[in-house]
Amino acid sequence: MSRSRSFLSRSLLLRLLGTVAALLLAAGLGLQAAPRAAAASLIRIGSFGTNPTGLQMQLYVPANVRANPPILLALHGCQGTGPYLYSSTDFGALADQYGFLVVYPSTNPSGSCWDVSSDQALTRGGGSDPVGLMSMITYTEQHYGGNANAVYVTGESSGGMMTNVLLADYPDVFKAGAAFMGVPQHCFRTGSVRGWNGPCAQGQVSMTPQQWGNLARGAYPGYTGPRPRVQLWHGTADTILSYRNLGEEIKQWTDVLGVSQTPSATDTPAANWTRTRYDNGVGTTQVEAYSIAGAGHELPVQGAGMAANAIHFMGLDGGSSGGGSTGPLRAVGAGKCLTDPSTAAGAQQQIAGCTGAADRTWTRTASHQLTVTVGGSTLCLDASAKGTANGTKVIGWPCNGQPNQQWNVNPDGTVTGVQSGLCLDVAGLGTADGTPVQLWSCSGGSNQQWKLG
Repeated sequence: MSRSRSFLSRSLLLRLLGTVAALLLAAGLGLQAAPRAAAASLIRIGSFGTNPTGLQMQLYVPANVRANPPILLALHGCQGTGPYLYSSTDFGALADQYGFLVVYPSTNPSGSCWDVSSDQALTRGGGSDPVGLMSMITYTEQHYGGNANAVYVTGESSGGMMTNVLLADYPDVFKAGAAFMGVPQHCFRTGSVRGWNGPCAQGQVSMTPQQWGNLARGAYPGYTGPRPRVQLWHGTADTILSYRNLGEEIKQWTDVLGVSQTPSATDTPAANWTRTRYDNGVGTTQVEAYSIAGAGHELPVQGAGMAANAIHFMGLDGGSSGGGSTGPLRAVGAGKCLTDPSTAAGAQQQIAGCTGAADRTWTRTASHQLTVTVGGSTLCLDASAKGTANGTKVIGWPCNGQPNQQWNVNPDGTVTGVQSGLCLDVAGLGTADGTPVQLWSCSGGSNQQWKLG
């Protein structure tokens, strides 16, 4: 009984603090005072699959939704709901602009925090909220054409905590995530559903990078595949979830993603923002952290560009994917460039030395095509015969707008076919001129790393 009273008192304190912060924010800064209208645009999905905790699902489908659209799972904080997150953040407006789908779940009971504290939630397939959230993703893929190879997650406060939990539980599902005002995965563990962990909230839990990394890896024992890239945000004046948690999150994810805890770069992209980036050996940012000087428990601030930075990091705006650019498409592992060896349609593409010649100069179009102009003819990079199996030849073919000629140039360095979801792959890890290029299951190998421009 005393434990119950203690939890309730902490929950009440959090509720009161959150309410005061929200009122001050709306009255003093006007940041959340005028949320976007049109919540009716949300589609309520009544039944979407296995849902052990009775979560509610709302889906936002923009009018200009693109073919095979990416999916963003957007998670509210304590006291919030999916529709409130839709109206009080910029993710819906960004979906309107870039054509991706947004899933806005709500906890049960309404307004409660996400379960990031129970052993069920901290284990892949263990039960509780994460299982229902995964059902929403699957439903969106099956019923709205969502791209299973382009799934992302973001959240604020308790939703930021759940973002970290999901990235650990389901690293094979999510390509990247952005956690606002979160704590490391497993930091909030109490063993009970929706438990409150005061020491973690207050920033009193500190571990080594390897200890944090082991906890995240332990959510899916034995998994050795690619891990999602992670973006982290925190205000230095946060009194609800201590700013010290940002440093612990950085330790965790740099260890999980195998990069140094020393930043590769530090800059100030906006007033009072300090950004640190942690890159892998080929220069791709794996972890990106934003420290917002003087900010409290109020991120992402609507209209401040924070949500836009998050979707850019994830590649949902096309900006991280080289949209509209022209230049060589470099095979990072081989140190060579993609080339069309023939002026005739149907030739399998190869790698060769980077000379700047026309047959090695590619243009990324707004229609997600990769084109090359050789001998006066423009050809598109094409999955031969619309193949979707490992070993499918990648050829040059007259552009026809079909999905086997559409490609995602991803922030993690891979180039994936929109139709197949497979990676552009240098066959056999080859490095010699003339090595053919094919489609293959994404493995994280250096022969599937590319850089456009």
